[in-house]
Amino acid sequence: MDFLRPASWEEALAAKAEHPTAVPIAGGTDVMVEINFDHRRPEYLLDLNRIVELREWEVGEETVRLGASVPYTQIMEELRTELPGLALASHTVASPQIRNRGGVGGNLGTASPAGDAHPALLAADCEVEVESVRGSRLIPIDEFYTGVKRNALAPDELIKSVHIKKADGPQQYSKVGTRNAMVIAVCAFGIALHPETRTVRTGIGSAAPTPIRAKAAEEFLNAALEEGGFWDSKKIITPSIAKQFAELASGAANPIDDVRGTANYRRHAVGIMARRTLGWTWESYRGEGRSTEGVA
Repeated sequence: MDFLRPASWEEALAAKAEHPTAVPIAGGTDVMVEINFDHRRPEYLLDLNRIVELREWEVGEETVRLGASVPYTQIMEELRTELPGLALASHTVASPQIRNRGGVGGNLGTASPAGDAHPALLAADCEVEVESVRGSRLIPIDEFYTGVKRNALAPDELIKSVHIKKADGPQQYSKVGTRNAMVIAVCAFGIALHPETRTVRTGIGSAAPTPIRAKAAEEFLNAALEEGGFWDSKKIITPSIAKQFAELASGAANPIDDVRGTANYRRHAVGIMARRTLGWTWESYRGEGRSTEGVA
């Protein structure tokens, strides 16, 4: 195994163009596990730790440009206001040591359906900035996941940053695991209210071959909130609406049985998390609910 260590982004792109099979490594929290267990033996490792711009972020008027290697710890500490859903998701990532090393770019590159960042990114809405020596492009998050642990990157492309819409309303994230820390999600759910467009977006993790949105649940809830005048009145969402939303979210899941949980349990848990996070975010929007953070 050869180790490539570029000193700049341009050198990294050149190395990836010359060696398209090179596996990028930054935090290494996913790649090193696969190598240590001999699940993967790449010909080249492309070390991105010297690329300073990958650890930078910029808060714009409408979006946050988040470098691919910005650690989860910094997201939690510095971007809680702009990216509340992602900050909550970051809290659930493994251990403090891993949160200090890992970043969103690693989750996206691995594209595991169990990646903790994916539901929050789907709910918030974002674009993934990728680049090669041929140029750069933005991939909408809804088009990024193409299959089990597969993404829309070309062989010579690297993830540079993620352009995430700043929160214009409450966001929440919930995760079910077999213990409180150092655990791969049995399933996870993210939700974001977007009052400016009067829409709700969701994200589901570890309950389908790829991270997905519960689109039928979103469409139902968007129509129910609009037709019932909920956005303007900020009245309590009726139990029947919350129940239907939860059932549709559960129906969006397409899970498997594995050592972490059964398919039936995952579907049930997604519905519970959908109902709870909807309640938390809506109470926050109404301005009358307490702040509820944590794992369901």
